[in-house]
Amino acid sequence: MAIIVNLDVMLAKRKMQSKELAEAVGITLANLSILKTGKAKAVRFSTLEAICKVLDCQPGDILEFKND
Repeated sequence: MAIIVNLDVMLAKRKMQSKELAEAVGITLANLSILKTGKAKAVRFSTLEAICKVLDCQPGDILEFKND
């Protein structure tokens, strides 16, 4: 079982750079990179909410479950 992070896809659709998103959300670029690569062990709902607000999307647009 795996959770796939499609943050790069949403950034491309919104024509936004990671640096812009990190600044708008209020997290470091390093932490955003950890989230984007799927290496994060957890994500705060407040962070997910802020990302969704900035990207105008739903959590399901960013996170995907794949059953191996």
